Amino acid sequence: MSDKRIGQDSQVTLHFSLKLPGGELVDSTAGKPPASFRVGDGSLLPGFEQSLFGLKAGDRRSFEIEPERGFGPGNPQNIQHMPRSSFSEMKPEPGLMVIFQDAAGGELPGVVKSVSDTNVEIDFNHPLAGKVVTFEVEILEVQ
Repeated sequence: MSDKRIGQDSQVTLHFSLKLPGGELVDSTAGKPPASFRVGDGSLLPGFEQSLFGLKAGDRRSFEIEPERGFGPGNPQNIQHMPRSSFSEMKPEPGLMVIFQDAAGGELPGVVKSVSDTNVEIDFNHPLAGKVVTFEVEILEVQ
């Protein structure tokens, strides 16, 4: 194994898992091919990349990533209220993910937070915004 350590522009191959407080698994490469990326290519958020700096092939680590270094704290302006009549095609329920079209024709996912007789509250923040996540890694290769 190489002693080359992860730094800016390193090509890294790793296995990872991402967990919420309490251990709920959000994403993982377990049972799948490992993930490969180049540090700085935008594949990982900077807070995740920075936690890997200095590691080498064979290292296993677990990091807690705070919202400010991960998916952001969440923005109250990303919570929108829409008329219930806009949802005639479906029955909105809390927790339901709904895909909207943005002005450029792209997809904009939102999660229903609450439903009243007249309004539906939709959260357009990243689902992991405001959450501390645990990032577990096993470094396989560093080039």
